[in-house]
Amino acid sequence: MSDKVQWLALESNPDVLNEYISALGVPSSKWQFTDVYGTDPELLAMVPQPTIALLLLYPITKKVEEAESKETPQEQSNVWYMNQYIGNACGTIAVIHALANNQKELGLSESSPLSQFFERTNNLNAHDRAKALEEAKEISEAHESTAQQGQTETPDLHADINLHFIAFVHRDGVLYELDGRKKNPVARGPTTPDTLLTDATRVCASFMERDPEQNQFSMIALSSAQ
Repeated sequence: MSDKVQWLALESNPDVLNEYISALGVPSSKWQFTDVYGTDPELLAMVPQPTIALLLLYPITKKVEEAESKETPQEQSNVWYMNQYIGNACGTIAVIHALANNQKELGLSESSPLSQFFERTNNLNAHDRAKALEEAKEISEAHESTAQQGQTETPDLHADINLHFIAFVHRDGVLYELDGRKKNPVARGPTTPDTLLTDATRVCASFMERDPEQNQFSMIALSSAQ
């Protein structure tokens, strides 16, 4: 594990994330990140469709860690998954998880940084993908540039940040939670492309129930820009 590698933390801001994935080669005319303001049907109806992934930013507290310790993640060969070895890189890893499990839908050009990264890593295991990210210069440079933008003050490179990004995706009828801190993906029940947003936000609500006193949660959907 390369614990000496540290990146600046990304802000949970759709504008920032959209600029980031555009720099990596995702066509902004096709896909965009957008805020999800709650789990009520009326609020979910405001999110463009189709939605192909959901990101959750949440605080890692003692109660959250206790709940996570009872889970048993299992390896899934049909899910593109990578571990997190780079400090503060959870935002980028969540974004990559969201994009990597929807490669056919993205419309990437073969010369894009993201397409080239996937070409190098699609056949690797989670550990080797994490190592490859450390060496992916264009991705790290885009991350650094993006992390210095946004509405909040740029955090110190070595700041101890307790907020964490994860992604939810649909693969073969199953909703998966993808968290680079864990050895493997976590299956969160059945889903479909049409119900991904509803099913994923339901799981996010259960995260919030783990520690109701916390309010630093935010959800961002990767959805159609058309």
